[in-house]
Amino acid sequence: MSSLAAARADNFYYPPGFDPDKHGSLNKFQGQHPLRDRARKIGEGILIIRFEVPFNIWCNQCGEHIAKGVRFNAEKKQVGSYHSTKVWAFTMRHHCGCKITIQTDPKNAEYLVTDGARRKVESYDAEDAQTVEIPDANERAAVSADPLASLERKTIQAQQAAEGRAQLAVLAQQSEARHRDGYSLNKQLRAALRQSKKADAQVDAKRKSLGLADHVKLLPESKADAQTAQLVLFQHSGSKFHEKHQDKRRKVTTESIFGAASGARSGSRPGAAAAAAAAAAAAASAAVGGGLPPGKRRPLQAAAAAAAPSAKEQLQQRVLACKRKKLAQQA
Repeated sequence: MSSLAAARADNFYYPPGFDPDKHGSLNKFQGQHPLRDRARKIGEGILIIRFEVPFNIWCNQCGEHIAKGVRFNAEKKQVGSYHSTKVWAFTMRHHCGCKITIQTDPKNAEYLVTDGARRKVESYDAEDAQTVEIPDANERAAVSADPLASLERKTIQAQQAAEGRAQLAVLAQQSEARHRDGYSLNKQLRAALRQSKKADAQVDAKRKSLGLADHVKLLPESKADAQTAQLVLFQHSGSKFHEKHQDKRRKVTTESIFGAASGARSGSRPGAAAAAAAAAAAAASAAVGGGLPPGKRRPLQAAAAAAAPSAKEQLQQRVLACKRKKLAQQA
């Protein structure tokens, strides 16, 4: 007994009622087939196998294409014989529910689709496929019966053989010349590799100079890209930036830092408010020094007190003066 058989002998469970002389095997004792569920229809002469579609077919029910090599669980059954060779039929079920039957054709060494599908017709030209087309039996019989046709065929075959020998000689020379000097061939390959590495290094340096990330790959430049870039109009925004900068500086020097409420109360410009307050104070002092009656002196004093700048406005004027001084130093 081989080592594998000895190892497998330990893997079986033998029930207490099993008698090898009486039952012969465990399958007979348990009343089951060695192939288990695959042989559930063995009484009808059907065996479940894994069948592979031998060519491309179309399903008749759903019209789906079933490619060559797709596997199905098929019922294998003998449906006839050709001389001493059995004819087998393989019945499988498509996912749409259609039953497809394919059987063997020993006479033509081919498969036939008998039910549920149709074979996809695929024709080719031997010349386009660069293969040799083998003549059939009728053609061979006709050539052998006609001496002139046989002579013509032999002449054509001799010409084809001469052309083939010439092509083989050219291919052999090319192969020998290519592999004669291994050092030179290796040198050329290494030189091409160095050039490729240099080109990659240049592209990488250009990418880094543009500030692009490492995962960004620069494509080689082309004339079409250059022409497209020339057609794009880029607007220069330097003048607009300068105007915006001057406008911001003008707002800083003129507007109030406390918002629109104080500016509206004191006027559009802080300088005008200060001038009005100074004029009102001068008028009040002149009125007091000129000896006006008390009835007229009080309204002037109230107007001067109202026109005088408050502490908030004085702080604003000081901040603006500091900003003007800094801007003058920067300019």
